[in-house]
Amino acid sequence: MYTNDRLVILDADGTTIDAFKAIEKTFAHHGMDIGPLARFQKRRNIFKYLGGIKEMPTNLRRQLGRQKRSQLIATLTEVYREEALLFDGIELLIRRLAEEPDVKIGVVTRNITNDPVATLTRLFERHGIEPDLLDFLVHLPLAEDKLGYFRQTREQFSINPARAYACGDEAKDFRAAIGTGMHPFMVAYGFEDFERLHGKHEIPAEIISRSPDELAARVLHALALHCD
Repeated sequence: MYTNDRLVILDADGTTIDAFKAIEKTFAHHGMDIGPLARFQKRRNIFKYLGGIKEMPTNLRRQLGRQKRSQLIATLTEVYREEALLFDGIELLIRRLAEEPDVKIGVVTRNITNDPVATLTRLFERHGIEPDLLDFLVHLPLAEDKLGYFRQTREQFSINPARAYACGDEAKDFRAAIGTGMHPFMVAYGFEDFERLHGKHEIPAEIISRSPDELAARVLHALALHCD
């Protein structure tokens, strides 16, 4: 039987965290160029971290080899822990949801830093979000689909699918939410832009937010909450 609680699952990179700027800074540290956000958003996943046609040759030379890749990940980890930022308004959204006793709020991520849970915990703490504000913070391997964990989390808290929501920035986030009966909130300021989400993947325009403020407004309205 279901409880009367509600569930909100947030994606990390590109939805709550400005991952592009962290990646851009990391690449620059190693003499590489990720290219502009607009082109980054249009690349297929396998090419996102290689740059576009202009940047790829140099980036490939500098990324080849296990040691070089380890150094790149180590820098990215440090950037995330000490410099990366939440998108404007996301901290307030998380706090507003966390203060509701009948809302379970947490993060599911495929973040590629070293010890991602510790990395994101540190990032959130820098923004004043202590670990106990979140009901869960889970890292999944890149190859693992989110659908199974979405369902597991919803069942763990005995949440009615009609009272469960998932926020993400990639088409696979949308499919995972729909696949487990949850309502998806999509954003077009992260790893995929509006044209790719709506045009290529046929995600309804009505559920795609173009800014963090729009996402926060949609989520709070859906849960009949207001932001102080």
